[in-house]
Amino acid sequence: MPKTSSIELRRYLERIGSFNQVIAELLSREKETMSQIRQDSGEAGMKRVALADDMLSLTSNYIIVNGISLAVLGAKNEEALNDARKSLYKCIIYLEKVVSNYVDAPFSDYEEKLAGIAPLDAAARYLLVRKIGLGIQLLEDAYGDKTKWRWSFVELEGRFAAVAKNIMDLKKAVVNTDPRSPEYEPTVYHLRLIKKLLSQTADRYREKYELSTKNIEDFNTGIHFLSALRRLYSVLGPREETEMTKKKLDIWNAKLEADVRKNLMVPPKRIRDEDDSDNEA
Repeated sequence: MPKTSSIELRRYLERIGSFNQVIAELLSREKETMSQIRQDSGEAGMKRVALADDMLSLTSNYIIVNGISLAVLGAKNEEALNDARKSLYKCIIYLEKVVSNYVDAPFSDYEEKLAGIAPLDAAARYLLVRKIGLGIQLLEDAYGDKTKWRWSFVELEGRFAAVAKNIMDLKKAVVNTDPRSPEYEPTVYHLRLIKKLLSQTADRYREKYELSTKNIEDFNTGIHFLSALRRLYSVLGPREETEMTKKKLDIWNAKLEADVRKNLMVPPKRIRDEDDSDNEA
């Protein structure tokens, strides 16, 4: 770390002062909201969504503090980046409490959970998901390519992909993909993003397995995300993408089983192609 003069340090502290104040206010509001939820679970879903949004604001402020540190002191603020990473995890956790963390499951398994956020329209859900994605991207950029957290971000991205999928009401999505629906545009954009996230997450877990851990569970997790993508295509199409994803899933399953045999390990349960279960919207 470059040597810091007292003048530079003073400039740095002056510039981050307002951001630290916002951070303190957000943390205080988080404690207050959690206390309200514990005392009265009414509207807990919407309150947790608000908390998730606050955690995104918290993340942004920590990233700004790190940017100021780079500009004024010539070094990253690792503490601020670590707090930003923790805030993003808390954002995801709050949403998991609301919509579940299921990766590859029929919509009927978590449909009831969405009742708690019924007031949230398609546009608001899509906006929240986009903001989370931006927060993750900004944090990864702030850490840089050589960070020790490179592979841990795969888990964060995966949990985000699951939440982005689960926050959408798939029954309404079937209706809202009609161009005449007033919620057509945010629904279509949200679906495109979900499909992209599921595909990217599957590839990232495969990459983590191949290049880093050699842990069969990482590959198996990637297959679960790929299976979730196939399930989504089977409900909302298009059919061509369903077939392409199914073929990729078959190839990955075969590769997994070959690697398991090669390493003399007990194979994990294979992801089966069950068309009947996929028709649950």
